[in-house]
Amino acid sequence: MKVLIATEKPFSPIAVEGIKKIVEEAGLEFALLEKYESKAQLLQEVADATALIVRSDKIDAEVLAAAKELRIVVRAGAGYDNIDLAAATEKGICVMNTPGQNANAVAELVFAMLLFAVRNRFNGKAGTELGGKTLGLDAFGNVGRNVARIAKGFGMPVVAYDAYCPAEVFEANGVKQVESPEALFREADVVSLHIPSTPETRGSIGRALVGSMRKGGILVNTARQDVINEPELLEVLQERTDLRYLTDIALSCDAEARELLGDRYFATPKKMGAQTAEANVNAGLAAARQIVGFLRDGITKFQVN
Repeated sequence: MKVLIATEKPFSPIAVEGIKKIVEEAGLEFALLEKYESKAQLLQEVADATALIVRSDKIDAEVLAAAKELRIVVRAGAGYDNIDLAAATEKGICVMNTPGQNANAVAELVFAMLLFAVRNRFNGKAGTELGGKTLGLDAFGNVGRNVARIAKGFGMPVVAYDAYCPAEVFEANGVKQVESPEALFREADVVSLHIPSTPETRGSIGRALVGSMRKGGILVNTARQDVINEPELLEVLQERTDLRYLTDIALSCDAEARELLGDRYFATPKKMGAQTAEANVNAGLAAARQIVGFLRDGITKFQVN
């Protein structure tokens, strides 16, 4: 049985070696497709693959149809909207993610961007401090909990909204639970988004929520681009010149936003929440272990379809 890593943006060499070791020690065949330049290359390589490890690679119905032997796809990371779940389910293919493996990396990026912003991009002028500011977390999964942990070190009170998280989890983490996104945006000086891309969340962050933020508020998005209602966000940020937007997923109107908003808008050159050596290795090894567990023992703990 062949386990294929297919990544346009490669894992680190250490991660690849670790994945290979796990796969081969389990008696499976290891295969690697890195930096591929065409979909045709991917279609050819998946044809005889039993298992597939990907990062942000698009695994659509065409890819799944070409993979005649495929039994499992693991996305090395938390989000999995790059995989066609309906097509996978129709073909009886198990899809998993690796929740928590990138969580600390994303959480640290949140604070890197916040410090950059509140200290005026380190331009030498007086800035402000995070201590004492209320941090609001929209979703309280693995990333949100890591953000809350770091926030406490800065002396930030933390509130969070998550309709699917048990009340005892908020209490155990010393975080105040609020009853709605509307309450979250009203109560926080900084709101950090950690919601997945779903039919319910796409375009949900717009004028009503952002416009209700406190004076001087900062919105941070390390989740997904499509949860933002871009036209409404641009409108409210032009009207509320005290607000700022920080993200590692540039708006589709990035050039226009930079021109209209100036230093109140910051986007990293590419999505980089999980771009650390540690997260790269953690997610890759977790994906390999999950594949071995599934093929050998039928373990489906992190199945998402």
